[in-house]
Amino acid sequence: MGLLTKKDAGLILDPLADNNPITIQVLGICSALAITAELEASVVMAISVMFVLGVGNVVISLMRNIIPSKIRIIVQLIVVATLVIIVDQVLKAFAYELSKTLGAFVGLIITNCIIMGRFEAFALANGPWKSFLDGIGNSLGYGIILIIVGFFRELLGSGTLFGIPVLGDPIAKTGLYATGYENNGFMIIPPAALIVVGIIIWVQRSRNPALVEEN
Repeated sequence: MGLLTKKDAGLILDPLADNNPITIQVLGICSALAITAELEASVVMAISVMFVLGVGNVVISLMRNIIPSKIRIIVQLIVVATLVIIVDQVLKAFAYELSKTLGAFVGLIITNCIIMGRFEAFALANGPWKSFLDGIGNSLGYGIILIIVGFFRELLGSGTLFGIPVLGDPIAKTGLYATGYENNGFMIIPPAALIVVGIIIWVQRSRNPALVEEN
């Protein structure tokens, strides 16, 4: 018998596509709009949320039988706030410039409705292992969308990926810029992220008509 049952694997795989927290559940949109102008920031935010949600789900699951229902939201906030502080301090210690770029958005992981939603809907009702898999699956689904959006926004808006020029030099007019191509400044501002997310949602629903809501 493998490490993961079919149901366990579903906890990881379902949020990647047909139950994606951003494109299907429409959660966590704020960070998808705000920090995806750079691919590096998108990747770091995705990893940060994976740590917070994966570990947080396990902690809440372990405590589920001793948390009084009247204060469960407070307990959940304390757990997620503690994990976010750890993430913030690690970023400041090892990636200070990136920490400044992400700014307040690292702290706003505390209010990410994906995290609080999984605590409330899953971790409080399931064991630590399943809760861990649910956390990893939902954070991967969230992270994939952030990375896709960050990829296209940085590439089309700045001509770079991870800060490295990939289309040529826009000043010296080398590479693609020699053909008259210009960076699209619109891609750098938050509304562009909404458009990219909208295109992803359209593609996803085109491939799977079952995801289209009935009027």
